[in-house]
Amino acid sequence: MTVQTSTQAIEQFREAINHARNTGGKIAIEGSNTKSWYGDQPTGVALSTKSYSGIVDYQPEELVITARAGTPLSEVEQVLAQKNQMFAFEPPYFGTNATIGGMVACGLAGPGRAQAGNLRDFVLGADIMDGTGRVLSFGGKVMKNVAGYDVSRLIPGSMGTLALLLDVSIKVLPKPAASRTLCFELPQDRAIVQMNTWASQPLPISASAWIGKASQGLLFIRLAGANAAVEAATKKLQQEIHGTEMTPTQALSFWASLREQEHSFFQLAAGQSLWRFAVNPMSGPIDLPGETCLEWLGGQRWVKSSMTTSEAHALAAKHGGHATQFKGDRVAGTSVFTSLLDNPLTAPLNAVQKQLRAAFDPDGIFQTGRMP
Repeated sequence: MTVQTSTQAIEQFREAINHARNTGGKIAIEGSNTKSWYGDQPTGVALSTKSYSGIVDYQPEELVITARAGTPLSEVEQVLAQKNQMFAFEPPYFGTNATIGGMVACGLAGPGRAQAGNLRDFVLGADIMDGTGRVLSFGGKVMKNVAGYDVSRLIPGSMGTLALLLDVSIKVLPKPAASRTLCFELPQDRAIVQMNTWASQPLPISASAWIGKASQGLLFIRLAGANAAVEAATKKLQQEIHGTEMTPTQALSFWASLREQEHSFFQLAAGQSLWRFAVNPMSGPIDLPGETCLEWLGGQRWVKSSMTTSEAHALAAKHGGHATQFKGDRVAGTSVFTSLLDNPLTAPLNAVQKQLRAAFDPDGIFQTGRMP
C-alpha cells in the first residue's frame, strides 16, 4: 500500500469520527468480521480498517514486526515463517480473513498462552486515533501516556471501545527446533494436579489441554524447544505416566483444532452455550455434567451448558474466577462479559476505565455497547 493511500485512509477515519461527533453517532470498528459474534451486540455505523493494510516494518534480528490494523493475519504469519519466527501466543483466526487489528482488539490467545504469555504481553507499541480524530503514538516506539498508563497494552481486549487502532508493533519469537505432543489417560482432578506439577519443573512444556468427563479424559502435553530438551522431557514424562505420542501431523491438527475451536468438543447441541471459565488453575473440577475442555494448565475451562448467566457467574465465583458466555444464544439485557463492578476486587478499576474512556473518547463515539 502506498503512503498516499495510507494517508487517505487515515483522513477517511478522521472524517468518520468527526461526523459521529457532530451528529451524536457511534462508530463500530471492524476488520474482516471474523469475530463479530464475540461480545455484546454493538450499535453504530461500521468503520472498516481493511483499507489500511500493510507491514510497516519487520526486524527479524530484533524480533519485532509492525503492521497496520487492516493487514491480514495470514500475511503477517507467512512473513514471520520465512524467518522461522512466530506469534508465541498463537492467536486464533476464527476465519481465513482475520486481521491484525481484530486480533489485537479481541485480545484472544491460543494454546501457547499459559507458557508464552498473553497477546498483551507482546505488544510493544501502537499508533491510535482517539475519539477526537487525533493520531497518538504509545509504547516503545515513541512515548508513554502522560497519565502513566501503558496505552499500547490497554488496546488489546478493548474490542474497539477505547480508540481506533492504526499500527501495532508486536514482539515475535523463534519457532522451536523440536516439538512433541504426548497424550495420557487421566481423570480431570488428577490431570489438573499433574499438568501443574510438570509445569513447575524445568520442562519445555509449551501447551496443555484436557478433554473429557470428570472421571475419564485425555491429557495432552506439548513439549517444544531444543531437540535434546524435548527428548529428555519425553522420556521423563513417559517414565512417570505411560502415554502415547502423537505424530507431528496429528499434533499440528489437534492444537489447531483447539485454537480455532474446530475440535468436536466445541460442537454445540440445541439450546447449549459455550461458556469460558477463567479460574485458578489448581481449583478442582467444575461440577457439571457432560464434557469439559481445560486449557492453560486448567486456568481456562470450556463448558457446554444451558445454564443461565447468573448460574454461570455464581459457579465461576465459587472457583475464584469469572465466566463469559463465549458462544450461543444470548439473553436480552445481559452482558457476555463480567462487569468490573461485579467483583469487589475489580470494582475500583471501573473508575480507571471511565477515566480512560473519557480521556480518549470524550464524546463516547466508540461506546457501542460491545463490552461493558
